Amino acid sequence: MRQSHRSKVDPFIVMDVMEAARRAEAAGQHIIHMEVGQPGTPAPKAARAALARAMEDGALGYTVALGLPELRAGIAALYQDWYGVSLDPARVIVTSGSSGAFLLAFTALFDAGERVALAEPGYPSYRQILSALSLEPIGVPARPENRLQPVPDEIPGDIAGLIVASPGNPTGTMLDKPSLGALMEAARARRAAFISDEIYHGIEYDRKAVSALEISDDVYVINSFSKYFSMTGWRVGWMVVPEDHVRTIERLAQNMFICAPHASQIAALAALDARDELDANLAVYAENRRLLIDGLPKAGFAAFAPPDGAFYVYADVSDLTDDSRAFAAEILQQAKVAVTPGLDFDPHRGHTTLRFSYARSTDDIREGLARLGAFVAARR
Repeated sequence: MRQSHRSKVDPFIVMDVMEAARRAEAAGQHIIHMEVGQPGTPAPKAARAALARAMEDGALGYTVALGLPELRAGIAALYQDWYGVSLDPARVIVTSGSSGAFLLAFTALFDAGERVALAEPGYPSYRQILSALSLEPIGVPARPENRLQPVPDEIPGDIAGLIVASPGNPTGTMLDKPSLGALMEAARARRAAFISDEIYHGIEYDRKAVSALEISDDVYVINSFSKYFSMTGWRVGWMVVPEDHVRTIERLAQNMFICAPHASQIAALAALDARDELDANLAVYAENRRLLIDGLPKAGFAAFAPPDGAFYVYADVSDLTDDSRAFAAEILQQAKVAVTPGLDFDPHRGHTTLRFSYARSTDDIREGLARLGAFVAARR
């Protein structure tokens, strides 16, 4: 049967690495997982308990397309708490993960053939979703001297949109308020929509991440319960849009998704009040970050920008390889550590980079560092 040209997107390489690691584990090997951006902790206890009660009480059918009103109100309250931003809950749309939010945002904002700029390295699914929607992703090479974040002077002129992530994936680096504001102004000057990916907000170390909503209401902000709230598999996220875009998103969501999973929305609502448990998870990430910043150079991976947030280190390994995908496979096979090749995040320069995730247990991080050090020493 025929296939569309737009369906021919690149694979999400980290998922291929996960599958290779799964096969190794099925064969009896002990793998240290430093490849996947997924907390090793479950959803908060309160979230699981709330869902258990709801499953006894009702059918958990469709919700309205925009999401449970009480969840939208709870998310709006989060912006007051975290950023001091007074947000109308009517502007909050609950989505099927951040992936659902990106589909809705790109469909609402752009017409087929338009160009959308994004930083490289960056989250690979931006490019693939844009391509599948017959849009043209335009990579903006981010430089080490800018901590691998884009700068206004390098944003192309003929674009319909600009996607920015802070903290970024794979780098974990963040933009301060003036830098984020300058990128928003660069988009405005080009009459381009601005999309702020804030999925790693809440996972910061030395300073709080800045939300684009602190600067302007004329933006799309996308977030999720996957990372800080430790709910990746529940597939529930949200987006905040300008008031005059709400009905557009609602119509699209009604037809594309009907609604986000009701069960996940109930759990997400309870998770909003589980800050003590979630901040305990953050303390683990902070210790893991400390171990990696100290241990990766000793293991032979010295060239990276220390992350401000998220749970990744993105390292230049050009002294070790010019084929990061083969190198990651070699590390998995010999060291029994799963890491992600940089080609996932930067199709042009990622052949000499690796991403290390430190979202798992501290014991795993210590063991992973020991294995990586032994691997590099033996290889040299």
